[in-house]
Amino acid sequence: MNILEDLKLQYKMGGIVQRLIFWNIGVFVLSIIFFFSFGTRNFSYPEWLGLYSFSDQLITKPWTLISYMFLHASFLHLLFNMLVLHFSGRLFLTYFTGRQLFGVYVLGGIFAGIVFIASYYLLGIHSVLVGASGAIMAILIATATYAPYMLLRIPLIGTVKLWQVAFVIVLLDLIQLPMNNGGGHLAHLGGAFFGFLYVKLLNNGTDLSKGISKLQDIVEGIILPSKKTPFKKVHKNKNQNTTFTNASKDINQKKIDDILDKISKSGYDSLSKEEKEFLFKAGNK
Repeated sequence: MNILEDLKLQYKMGGIVQRLIFWNIGVFVLSIIFFFSFGTRNFSYPEWLGLYSFSDQLITKPWTLISYMFLHASFLHLLFNMLVLHFSGRLFLTYFTGRQLFGVYVLGGIFAGIVFIASYYLLGIHSVLVGASGAIMAILIATATYAPYMLLRIPLIGTVKLWQVAFVIVLLDLIQLPMNNGGGHLAHLGGAFFGFLYVKLLNNGTDLSKGISKLQDIVEGIILPSKKTPFKKVHKNKNQNTTFTNASKDINQKKIDDILDKISKSGYDSLSKEEKEFLFKAGNK
């Protein structure tokens, strides 16, 4: 199995966190091709992609509330965000569904963007915001709000509670507010507040992510319409012995279930080469 097939299988079987990471990396690669200036060693995002603090920009380009959270200013910016997304996403999925995670990611990013625009509008300072930090903060703080005493083992530090990790990250943003990129740190705090609010409302019976899930169903219905299976006339052979065939199917299905269970517990990278190849072939049948 070559690298491309391996990546396709990871995307197909990895779940929503893996897909979000793939999307962010893919957009970053495209950004290098189209928007990276090698002379100045930085990115120059066009007004129709980055989230600008001008309020009229939001009115004429409302999609920037979504597009900005898939753009990153540098490789280190992308790397750090994807590491935190992988970490916080796996914790989130311990208690919630993949659809809820996607909803919190999108809505948390939107809320963070609105906080960014409002803060800069009130302060009279104008800038551009890119990065998934606000959306990722929403996922992390939502998990910490729901399970604050969840124990984590961190190398070189030891065992800590999830609320302590969340507190340190939020505190770092608060400390850096008076420094450079104050709007970016306010956006992070906005995402954190949304994560907190999401869980509090969820505990009272209101799931804010349901709207995103319904929209996701509509988009998937348009892009991936269900395939109608043509009617086939089947001639049954009464003398055919199907015992072996059914037993083979049961064995293969059990092997698939065991592999998927291994992915859910230890991640896709824990699979052996033979298990990856088997899963890839099964997915293409």
